[in-house]
Amino acid sequence: MWRALAFLALLAVAAYGATWIADHPGTVTIVWNGYEVATSLAFGLIGVLIAAILLGFVWAIVRGFITLPETLVRGSRERRRAKGFSALSRGMVAVGSGDPLAARRHANDAERLLGAEPLALLLKAQAAQISGDREAAEHAFQRMVNDPETRVLGLRGLFVEARRREDDASARAYAAEAARLAPSVTWANEAVLEAQCADGDWSGATETVERRASIGLIEKGTARRQRAVLLTAAAQEREAGEPEAATERVLKAIKLAPDLVPAAVLAARLMVRRGDLRKAAKIIETAWRAGPHPDLARTYVSLRTGDSVRDRMARAETLAKISSWHPEARLAMAQAAYEAREFGKAREALAPLLADRPTVRACLAMARLEETEHGAGSGRARAWLAHAAHATRDPLWIADGVASETWAPVSPVSGRLDAFVWKTPTEVLAGPDATGAEDEAAPVSGTAQLAPSGPAPGVQPEAAPKPEVKAPTVPVPTVAKASEAPSHGPKAGEAEPAKANGVAPIAAGMAQAAADVSAPPAGPLASGTPSPVVFPPARTGDDVKPRRAS
Repeated sequence: MWRALAFLALLAVAAYGATWIADHPGTVTIVWNGYEVATSLAFGLIGVLIAAILLGFVWAIVRGFITLPETLVRGSRERRRAKGFSALSRGMVAVGSGDPLAARRHANDAERLLGAEPLALLLKAQAAQISGDREAAEHAFQRMVNDPETRVLGLRGLFVEARRREDDASARAYAAEAARLAPSVTWANEAVLEAQCADGDWSGATETVERRASIGLIEKGTARRQRAVLLTAAAQEREAGEPEAATERVLKAIKLAPDLVPAAVLAARLMVRRGDLRKAAKIIETAWRAGPHPDLARTYVSLRTGDSVRDRMARAETLAKISSWHPEARLAMAQAAYEAREFGKAREALAPLLADRPTVRACLAMARLEETEHGAGSGRARAWLAHAAHATRDPLWIADGVASETWAPVSPVSGRLDAFVWKTPTEVLAGPDATGAEDEAAPVSGTAQLAPSGPAPGVQPEAAPKPEVKAPTVPVPTVAKASEAPSHGPKAGEAEPAKANGVAPIAAGMAQAAADVSAPPAGPLASGTPSPVVFPPARTGDDVKPRRAS
């Protein structure tokens, strides 16, 4: 559009000029070497224009002859460069498709045609990597380090190679140098932060996090959370020897992330040591509102050392009211009521948790109540322990697929900061061998009865004729004899220990449940309680034939 308008404008100017010259005729006289030439103004202008065109044409021919060698050299260079980039493109495709032979061939062609082109060096290094030639790859990356334009890229390659050969010292040096040259490089900052966390350099890691936040590599909220985790880790190290320094750091962590459970628990312990119980309770209550957690409940209930069991039960009830009777609050309430010998309140707190898919902790808590009230060998207690063996798992601290009962600032697998999350472990589906292909019929002893299998194992089943009983295949681990098995749960007036012989309470309860299912009780059972099923010995081979009880 603009070009058309410009052409029309020039055409109008030319027409106006021609009209003006026609309206103002004149004569042009040229005298040269004794000759005099006279012509009109219009013919004179046309002659000058023709002479200018001829001179321009002659100059173009002369200039073409002068610049002909340079033009030929430039054309050859461009063709060579085009071939080099074509080889570079094909080499990248070969690397992506995993063809080491084609990648090496195209990498050599690209290096021969392009010389020390950064992309050609990168292709050569990648071709060497997929071929397994680590020495050639490091040599290519070292050449890239020597070039200021590709230094950071070469450091990245050397860092990766050092990680592959498990040379942590060299990898840290390459990452630190890359972070110094290019502070905005993400991989170098993450590697430096990981190294500082692995060494326990929490102050240096905090500075790295602050620098990353200042240049926009991470969000402000993420930076606050990571700083709180680092301050909590530093406070945990100083809790025993430097309580004042630990208190200062953990209080900063609480301000940055009030919902960080380890920081809240540590701050509450340090406040209790100072004698400031009110502030300790406030910290726990704030974190509890953000997300109930068993560590918070244990710390809050036992906040004062000299409190009676009634006072602890009142504190557990306070947590329950704050969280609108969250499942963790119900478990804490049940524990406190059990210690206070208020078994009715304990059952009342556990009842909603047992109605639909109870967890392992809920089943074990109910089994502990049954053992205390009816004895360790009661059928109700054994039924709840058996139910706990297959119940839903409780939440744990999980990071990169690793579950832990205790929190840590970094992942033990990847070294990532703030990797642990409180959540329920992934359920594993059982294979055909665990559930059995078909149920087999077996005769029932005259004194054996079916154990309850519903959500409330302690309920007495109704009497009904039993023409046949199917015995499901139950995985029973190898355990000691029933007479040698330890009793379940604490006795009356005793608190449940946190661990027994180095085994977690959940694992111990599940193992004991399997032992109780595999062995019948010794002695008479309590009145009104069902007996467990007595399974016949397992049969294998050709002797296994389904039978029906008449």
